[in-house]
Amino acid sequence: MFYKKEGTPEEDELVLCTVTKVQHNSVFVKLDEYGKTGMINIYEISPGRIRNIRDFVQEGKKIVCKVLRVDKIKGHIDLSLRRVNEGQRRKKMDEIKQEMRAEKIIESFAKQKNRNVNEVYEEVSSKVFEKYEYIFQCFNDIVEKDFDLQKLGIEKGLAEELSKVIKEKIKPAEVKIRGIMKLVSYAPDGVEVVRKTLQRAETIGKGYAYITYAGAGSYNLVVTAPDYKIAEKILKSSADSALKLIEKLGGEGTFERTD
Repeated sequence: MFYKKEGTPEEDELVLCTVTKVQHNSVFVKLDEYGKTGMINIYEISPGRIRNIRDFVQEGKKIVCKVLRVDKIKGHIDLSLRRVNEGQRRKKMDEIKQEMRAEKIIESFAKQKNRNVNEVYEEVSSKVFEKYEYIFQCFNDIVEKDFDLQKLGIEKGLAEELSKVIKEKIKPAEVKIRGIMKLVSYAPDGVEVVRKTLQRAETIGKGYAYITYAGAGSYNLVVTAPDYKIAEKILKSSADSALKLIEKLGGEGTFERTD
């Protein structure tokens, strides 16, 4: 992994660590992002009594810790494993995973162009880190907001070629939500009434919504969108519009969220 942070971590910061040595009452680790060493007291491994410290940590294991104290003069960094909850651990690990993916894209791009990987990474990261904490955050903006790397001061040719590769490798984030519509029409042209109702729902969905038959007069209304706020708005608009139409045409309808 190329990603490194300068200096020393701040108190309460979450850091990715690799366990290097496990002793009876303490654990020594390497802070992967800083290249420094830290120590976890046995009381900061897990709540409650610990019979065997190796039930929780082993040499080589990757763990997420919280920084308790930093002594910049002595170079000591005290850490806690037990004060990191599952949500924090997942978030940190996800950030590292996404950053490694971004680095792989730069590495692949450099090899395609027969350029030195370290030089390309330095050229890109030195500019990106002036605005972003992680490179993957910048790459996500390129995909989702069409951000121009030239605005960071990256040379035009490199910016355009790298952006093209990024958009090929990373797809826009999507969420999917759904519900069930039950539609009934007793009119002679009831089939046509239902068809028009379903068509209305998809039309209001503006390309984000689609419908599949669920059986017995029921239909799956599915919306795929960039985020939940947009998806919820589209789902509600599509369902409300469809129900109003079928009632106007003399039929009946209901809608229920399924997730």
